[in-house]
Amino acid sequence: MSDPVDAAQFAFELGWRLRGLDAAVGGGGRRRKGAGLSVRAWLDPDVGLWTAVGDDGERREARTAGSADEATALVHEAFGLTAWRPQPPPPAGWHRFTLVHRPVDDYPAPDDPCYAALRARPPGGCVPEEADGCFALRCERPGARLLDAVAATCAEIRDGYGLLMADLALARPEEWSADGSDGWGAEAVGQLLLMAAERGPKLGYSVEDLAGFLRVAAGAER
Repeated sequence: MSDPVDAAQFAFELGWRLRGLDAAVGGGGRRRKGAGLSVRAWLDPDVGLWTAVGDDGERREARTAGSADEATALVHEAFGLTAWRPQPPPPAGWHRFTLVHRPVDDYPAPDDPCYAALRARPPGGCVPEEADGCFALRCERPGARLLDAVAATCAEIRDGYGLLMADLALARPEEWSADGSDGWGAEAVGQLLLMAAERGPKLGYSVEDLAGFLRVAAGAER
């Protein structure tokens, strides 16, 4: 074990096996699969880099990068697979979000005729898709802030097609991230507000009632 190469290889193999045991017992690590390939990625906090290791049962490849997505993409390419990479940020003044039609009481199937017109002529910058069995629109739209873009898009859909898109495709909107007015936290706030906008009227509360509630509860009125 005096050879530094052998020592490094031993450390790598030991780390791989320990990480595999940790994943099997506690679900640790981030794992992606594709074409029989398993990839595990983890962060080295000392250097701030991610290392991804792929294994297809015949060989193993490791790549390091500044993000888990990029390290994983490099591994996929090392195995001759098409790599997925996140889109670059939208231009300044534009925002990406997904609107889902998921009413609280019931919702049609994504291919229901009630969506035919919206599917054929969606708002500019929006593409129809399916999200968890619901009709959805993946959008890139302009706005001063994220919620401005969301509100304008929802208004266009409501006025043109009679549908209130009251879901921003967040599985757990109660979780929080203080990442600014255009980040994930803003999406969570937007989803909670849209849910209130749909559910309040079903209970007899008008939009004015809901706005008044926010003003009083948040301290805008005394």
